[in-house]
Amino acid sequence: MGRKGKRTAGMEEAHPFTGMSQVNLNAAGVDIGAVEIVVCVSGDENTQIVRAFGNYTVDLQAIGKWLKEYSVKTVAMESTGVYWIPLFEELERQGFECLLISSRSLRRVAGRKSDISDAQWIQTLHSYGLLESSFRPQAELIALRTLLRHRSQLVEHRSPHILHMQKALLQMNVQLSQAVSDITGVTGLTILRAILAGECNPQELASMREPGCKKSAEEIGKALTGTWREEHLFILKQSLEMFDFYTWQILACDEEIERVYGLTRPEWEAGEVKPLSERKRNSHSKNRPQNPEGIRKHLKRISGVDLSVVDGFGVSLAQTVIMEVGTDMSKFPSEKHFCSWLGLAPKHEISGGKVLKNKTLKTKNRAGQAFRMAAQSVKQADCVFGVTYRRLKARLGPAQATVATAHAIARVVYRMLKYKVEYETISVEEYEKKYQDQQLKYMRKKAAKLGYQLVPA
Repeated sequence: MGRKGKRTAGMEEAHPFTGMSQVNLNAAGVDIGAVEIVVCVSGDENTQIVRAFGNYTVDLQAIGKWLKEYSVKTVAMESTGVYWIPLFEELERQGFECLLISSRSLRRVAGRKSDISDAQWIQTLHSYGLLESSFRPQAELIALRTLLRHRSQLVEHRSPHILHMQKALLQMNVQLSQAVSDITGVTGLTILRAILAGECNPQELASMREPGCKKSAEEIGKALTGTWREEHLFILKQSLEMFDFYTWQILACDEEIERVYGLTRPEWEAGEVKPLSERKRNSHSKNRPQNPEGIRKHLKRISGVDLSVVDGFGVSLAQTVIMEVGTDMSKFPSEKHFCSWLGLAPKHEISGGKVLKNKTLKTKNRAGQAFRMAAQSVKQADCVFGVTYRRLKARLGPAQATVATAHAIARVVYRMLKYKVEYETISVEEYEKKYQDQQLKYMRKKAAKLGYQLVPA
């Protein structure tokens, strides 16, 4: 099949849902591949018409024109890698209602599988209203979400080079990782650059420590006595250069992100942000944005609330959640729907009144991962979520306690975004008092049900 002379296949097959009423009469199904896109529309008298297109821009525009010839209003397509993005955006630009369908929703009985049969199956399910679109945030936040995902990938690509530096140092028996807590901190990078500049005297290297370093100069000097082999120094040099390269790329990405923030909802008034707590101010993450306070103000302007003040959250997690979830909570009818989409709620499988499975599903939801990271950061914190985690850990174990704490944080964030209310926490003492009153109420009710009465000791 040539790319310009598209093959047209007129398929005359009986409808597999005979007897059911159609919901979307003007529906189309699309199967997207790397080099070919197969589109299916409904024909006359329960038939389907299938046509194959290429994946060039002119082909995507031709798909829209062909769909309009058959009065198609809504199009369903499977999320295949990133191949669906150009077609999705082009059809949306032409005024079609587009649904992005996960592969889990398209499971079918075993049998022969082809691009044509897949397109027919998608069109059939969509015409009878059996497909539910995957969630996508508002279109104006898509650019920021793309840049933030790219930034996270840059951070991931930088991490292996830190391990390469540590390995090269250990092979020379230079225990820099024992002398400083982070070899990519101020003291660690200063010593690394001095080593690559030719300085091998342990005491000279130890004198470069920052005043706030916990280890003494003498102890650091002992750790920096090594063999200084040429091959390991070469690997150390290249690894540090790669680390610096990715660091510069992350800084450039931060500048672009802040520029796009300024273009997003510029008519909305900038919100004032309250000073962070002392614990949050003392938190120094090397992966945080270059201008965290500026990002906080942009997030407050876009969402109407400041998520960075939530216990366990910071600027990085706040912008991840907002860009992945959006600011319109109307797509989630309740907190339960929101937590289920995040993958923080168990999936109940019940048969015959008996619970067969009651576990959370494995998910790659980035917003759900952000809430799990927030739960991890409050394990030892003196806050309500920290107390909740430690109480649940004793009963459920660390894994389930982390998910349950993330679930509690997600419910708070849902209310903030939906009702536009700021975060107001209570003291640990007040929380413990409320929890104790709740337990007493439950015990009195249980005792009364069994014919007893609680008496204070």
